[in-house]
Amino acid sequence: MEHNIYLYILTAAAVSCLIRVLPLTLIRKKIKNPFLRSFLYYVPYVTLAVMTFPAIIAAPQIPLAGILALIVGVIAAWKGVNMIGIAALCCFVVFVCEAVVLHLNSLAR
Repeated sequence: MEHNIYLYILTAAAVSCLIRVLPLTLIRKKIKNPFLRSFLYYVPYVTLAVMTFPAIIAAPQIPLAGILALIVGVIAAWKGVNMIGIAALCCFVVFVCEAVVLHLNSLAR
């Protein structure tokens, strides 16, 4: 069976274009339904969370380090820390957690 890469690329481009063009062509009035407006407002945030959360758990060598970094990051965001500070803090938490576990493993040997 022959695979045509150009067909795959064309299909992906068409689907991507339809997702963006159809709402613009079909919905001409302002959306007044509060539920639908609320739903559409949160779609980008939910999409980002769904893409990011598995990486938070899978990226560190120790999944618990990722979970602890997530908790620290949420608390820091709640306290008003900026994004660069949150990213640095979360990286530091993962680094420290993995260093402690590595050190404890070396002591156990």
